[in-house]
Amino acid sequence: MREEIQRGLYYDELEPVVRYVHRPGRTLTEADDVLFTSMTMNPQGLHLDAAWAATQPFGRPLMNSMLTLSTLVGLSVAHLTRGTIVANLGFEEVRFPAPMFHGDTLYGATTVRDRRLSRSRPGTGIVTLEHVGTNQDGAVVARAVRSVMMWTRDGHAQDGHERAPGPTDGEAP
Repeated sequence: MREEIQRGLYYDELEPVVRYVHRPGRTLTEADDVLFTSMTMNPQGLHLDAAWAATQPFGRPLMNSMLTLSTLVGLSVAHLTRGTIVANLGFEEVRFPAPMFHGDTLYGATTVRDRRLSRSRPGTGIVTLEHVGTNQDGAVVARAVRSVMMWTRDGHAQDGHERAPGPTDGEAP
């Protein structure tokens, strides 16, 4: 019997012409928003004060945009970077074109914008990812471009790590 262990994709497996769609989505609740907002020391009434938020332009509390961003990136981890990322290098662009509200469901998709082998760290590559989050109605609620350092398949093994098996590895011993 073949055995497959869930992991992210290696640098070598990421293709710029593919849109990686992450499922399931995540329904974000008022409890998620209040907990995240409180944990990050953000006293913004748009997230914590429903009565006051009702008097503001959207007429109800907004989901904390940093929670939206964190969840969007998190949706991609099991699919793309679990066990195959070396480091998150940074975000170049972050946009929130439409609001998220309590009870909305966030869905994510990622496209590889660019990739190149690292010039300073053999066995790794730099990948530029564009994450797009949509709500249950298909409205784009978040877009982020970030750069990550990823292991190449051989580089991971050469650095003393056991290579994660993939769908092309055939039968398990």
